[in-house]
Amino acid sequence: MVNDSDGETSEQPQKMGSFDVGTSENPPKKVNSSDPTIVEQPAQASPAAAAPPPKADVESQASLTEISSILRRWKKENLLNKGSLFLRGGTLFFSFLAFVIMASNKHGDWEDFDKYQEYRYCLAISILAIMYCGAQVFHQVNRIRTGKDLISQPKAFILDFFGDQIMAYLLISAMSAAIPMTNRMREGADNIFTDSSASAISMTFFAFLPLALSALISGFKLSNQNYF
Repeated sequence: MVNDSDGETSEQPQKMGSFDVGTSENPPKKVNSSDPTIVEQPAQASPAAAAPPPKADVESQASLTEISSILRRWKKENLLNKGSLFLRGGTLFFSFLAFVIMASNKHGDWEDFDKYQEYRYCLAISILAIMYCGAQVFHQVNRIRTGKDLISQPKAFILDFFGDQIMAYLLISAMSAAIPMTNRMREGADNIFTDSSASAISMTFFAFLPLALSALISGFKLSNQNYF
């Protein structure tokens, strides 16, 4: 500044290069571009959007989801295997009772089960059910103990499904064939022979029920099998 005669001040404009006062939104800029010593300051970047999560975190989260899905599938398969083992064990038990009761139903003369075709058929189906369920129980127990399958899983699922279906049908057909014969005998005489026959038929029915449920489980397992 220079004081003049009137006591007033006057400003002399500066000829040197200078900077404008910038703000956070507008960074300072170079005024005099002829001076090589003055360099324009770079503009500050605006706040960026939120950075994406690291790739490692995404992969770990995906792996945890996959592991939990595998564990749930294993638990479901284990529950189904134990359920079918229990049901076939029940069929094995009741079929054995039906066999014992029918085979011991011999009281002489006409009170002899092997004189009636329906009772012989019922006895034969009980033997088949014992053999089938015994083999299935052995296979499943061996798989639980050793972790190995005697038959590959796709083939085992098919055999389980059709085996349960056919055996359940044979049990219900044997019971249906023996009931009319027993009812006719009871109309004439109600004795230990007819009571034993009725008991054997009841055991055949109780053997049918768990095997029918096992057939449903076998069908579910077969429908969820991946062949590709």
